[in-house]
Amino acid sequence: MTIKISKPFAGLASALLLMGCGATNLVTTPVENIDKTPLKIADLTEKEKQNWGHLDLVTDTIPGMSVDKAYKELIHNKKGKKVIVAVLDSGMDLKHEDLDGVLWTNTKEKAGNGKDDDNNGYVDDIHGYNFLGESYNEQLEFARMLRLNIGTPEMLAKAQAEIDKKYPEALQNKQQYEQILQQVKGSDAAVKKLLGKDSYTKKDLVGIKTEDQAMQQNVAVLMQMLNYADTIPEVIEELNGGITHFTESANYNLNKDFNGRKDVGDNPYDLKDLGYGNGNPQNRVDDESHGTHVAGIIGAERNNGKGANGVANNVAIMSIRAVPNGDEYDKDIALGIRYAVDNGAKIINCSFGKSFSPKAEWVYEAIKYAASKNVLIVHAAGNDGHNIDDSNNPNFPNDHNNYSGSEIANNVITVGALAEKYGSEMVAPFSNYGVQNVDVFAPGAAIYSTVPGNKYKSMGGTSMAAPAVAGVAALIMSQYPTLKATQVKQIIMQSGLAPHAKVILGGDNANSSTLDKVSKSGKIVNAYNALLMAKNVSTGKTQL
Repeated sequence: MTIKISKPFAGLASALLLMGCGATNLVTTPVENIDKTPLKIADLTEKEKQNWGHLDLVTDTIPGMSVDKAYKELIHNKKGKKVIVAVLDSGMDLKHEDLDGVLWTNTKEKAGNGKDDDNNGYVDDIHGYNFLGESYNEQLEFARMLRLNIGTPEMLAKAQAEIDKKYPEALQNKQQYEQILQQVKGSDAAVKKLLGKDSYTKKDLVGIKTEDQAMQQNVAVLMQMLNYADTIPEVIEELNGGITHFTESANYNLNKDFNGRKDVGDNPYDLKDLGYGNGNPQNRVDDESHGTHVAGIIGAERNNGKGANGVANNVAIMSIRAVPNGDEYDKDIALGIRYAVDNGAKIINCSFGKSFSPKAEWVYEAIKYAASKNVLIVHAAGNDGHNIDDSNNPNFPNDHNNYSGSEIANNVITVGALAEKYGSEMVAPFSNYGVQNVDVFAPGAAIYSTVPGNKYKSMGGTSMAAPAVAGVAALIMSQYPTLKATQVKQIIMQSGLAPHAKVILGGDNANSSTLDKVSKSGKIVNAYNALLMAKNVSTGKTQL
């Protein structure tokens, strides 16, 4: 499924209801000891919020990837070689002002003639391919397994347990969000009437002095809401988004009787049933924003005076629409990986994941195929706040064949998410972790990027951390094109910064550890260091 954006109101519902309703040396540590880097006390400025993932730990005391420093001191205006990066995701806004200049174009295909001009098996695939046809909403995999009776008795029993747990949770959360929204709207209207204003600030709220208990309650509700967003209209927007999310979960994702695939027309559990989908990976609805956001993180046009800057400065983004509003099909992912490889992608970003994968072997074979063709796959670790080394918390796809031990290939890098606050809280509370199954951490909380309709928005998730790393990989491959995918992976892992202080995991203060105990490298990605190491590896000065 599209890895869900972290929800700022998670855990808030019950609280409110209770209220009453080169020559430069590699920087292995940015100071003598990275853990002595001063903590940032001041709130991030608006400019910092929109760019924090590109900032530098030493200069800015923010755990970014030193992207701006890399451009200023190492890259300058050097474009390097263009790198094709496939975004295997939801649909993408191909007309976005900050992406239209960085799209991959299949020059061997003639647009709109209904023919497979280049004989690659896909008709009219100008900027990529759409494996979902006109479908959008989908079940989670375990709901599909129950509907179709697919899987072993043990797997089906686990699937039923998931439905029994999550379906009532979705209904309860929807009801709670609706209650909170009603309360916020009521309090908002009462305060506006009291102040005689159509809008107000936090300062206005603090200045309200009243003996009226109902008004005191209204102010308390609104003040608490402003801990989660800057304005009440933003709070209301987030709450409406939550209601939509839980409504769709109940109606589609967790509904055992729903069949979202009927609009596609293939048998999604038959890998030989081909020829489905179409050549238009454009997003179908405005809410289908995930792929657009991911693409912008990787390669939004830099320094054009618009919106956001991508990490990489010379990429061609290939859009492959294969991730619905629900769980992706193993068939679409396997074919999507092969499509990307066969059409020249050197990096495939995979910001999705699920806990059940009945045809995982199809994806494993595709990963090995990508490895054989020297293609790097960057995968998001997932947003459950779990240790995914535990086989009770599986996250698919992965590169170890159903937790059997050794890796099946060395071309997959799995990424956990960082938050902007350096120190004990810098691992995003939603991020999965695992010393065997998470390779590195990168900025993933509240990342500002492109969304459909020439708009921009901050979203959070390991879905945002993966494309940050894909962007760094593209920078390396662009500047040092002789490096192999496996070398780029090792460079990213070895060149990062390695704090030794404990970090809180899963948002649980009682659960903390050091990064080397919860990821394979123990490091946070650093583009500046990675480019320095890449130069040395490419010239033979450094051996991996």
